[in-house]
Amino acid sequence: MENKKRVVVAMSGGVDSSTAAYLLKEEGYDVIGATMQLLDDEKTNQAIKDAKDVCTTLNIKHYVFDLRQEFKDIVIQNFIDSYKQGLTPNPCVLCNKMFKFGIFLKKAQEELKADYISTGHYANIEKGKLKACNVLNKDQSYFLYGIDKNVLDKLIFPLKDYHNKTEVREIATIAGLSVDHKKDSQEICFIPGDDYAKYLEEHLENKPLPGNIYLEDNTLIGKHHGLIYYTIGQRKGLNISYKEPLYVLKIDTKNNSLIVGPNKSLFKDKLIAENINILVDELPLKAMAKIRSRGPKEEVTIENDNDRLIVTFKEPVRAITPGQSIVFYDENDTCLGGGIIKEAL
Repeated sequence: MENKKRVVVAMSGGVDSSTAAYLLKEEGYDVIGATMQLLDDEKTNQAIKDAKDVCTTLNIKHYVFDLRQEFKDIVIQNFIDSYKQGLTPNPCVLCNKMFKFGIFLKKAQEELKADYISTGHYANIEKGKLKACNVLNKDQSYFLYGIDKNVLDKLIFPLKDYHNKTEVREIATIAGLSVDHKKDSQEICFIPGDDYAKYLEEHLENKPLPGNIYLEDNTLIGKHHGLIYYTIGQRKGLNISYKEPLYVLKIDTKNNSLIVGPNKSLFKDKLIAENINILVDELPLKAMAKIRSRGPKEEVTIENDNDRLIVTFKEPVRAITPGQSIVFYDENDTCLGGGIIKEAL
């Protein structure tokens, strides 16, 4: 490749981003590795070391961007604030928007003169548009809908065509990368042991208070231990004897109460979304939508309402959860954008 284009790879110390760096180097790019230090714990320090080791193996430079304070102020604080409001947030969506494809991109361009940045995400960029990756069961475009559409042509996703993690690990082994068999992290990075409740107990100024549990007709049916321990659709932990299984339908922070009901009451066909980010020129009136990353795509009609969207589903969907994201696609798997679910109607 003449006049090699420079790609800065966001290296997490895992096998995906490490393999992405190797593949880009094989393609002839001028590759640099950089790791965002978002936390100050043993796991993060090990990740930085692993990323540095991979860069040494690949004979490329490695840098560390210390973003601990920014991460605490933006992502962690939003997580805590969301739970205080009775929402169930998705911190990965915010991190991708603000950090990987925001602060990281800017630093890579300004400090390391990057032409592009790359990550180990399973997604695809085609003609300046974000698309689901070619292997749909691995697709991570749902988590990327919040990024600025103006940066899409600066992104490269080398893993878009790989069918499974085994393939990626095999490439890492062939390349001699020390992380080829490193376990995947399935949890939110700043929550030890994936124990949300314990984390929130330690970081909330005011401890969660017990309150009442009501049926949909306002019949008092039990007591809850604190709203942070529940999410929409939850059945476990209610400790209520009733003629049929009951599920959390609504978290009422104003009255510190839970509304519960049968499974059929979890199905709704309309929602309001806010904090909208559009990745195309204009959202169509009809599209496909997902309300969770591994959920199916559903047919929807989209109506603009000032800065909000009113989304109507062709068929009712289960457990629409405020704080989570709704993400839109067209029939060609182009990601059109999305927003944060405010409420189900």
